[in-house]
Amino acid sequence: MTLLPAIFTLDIGGRPTLAFEAKNLRESQQLCHEHWLLEDIAGLMSNGAPLWDGKARLRARRSTENEIAMYREAARDAAQPQEDLLLAFLVELDDLEDAPDHA
Repeated sequence: MTLLPAIFTLDIGGRPTLAFEAKNLRESQQLCHEHWLLEDIAGLMSNGAPLWDGKARLRARRSTENEIAMYREAARDAAQPQEDLLLAFLVELDDLEDAPDHA
């Protein structure tokens, strides 16, 4: 029997920040330790502040119904079917063009 992926949310410092699919809670928690993700969230900004300061606690948990709806909307809006991991941000991101290193 194959289990369908579930939707999980990554909380950064207690703030729901992004939603993604994983096979189970253990797999979702492993995402918190992925070097590529840590670099990405440290480099992204929301309301002028980094999503992650390198110190705030990262916690994966099962998504709420509202977060699942936001994830599914992002998946529908994706330009093409996603074979890779789709990260649906639950916070508004600052424009990359406004970031100092993208000027």
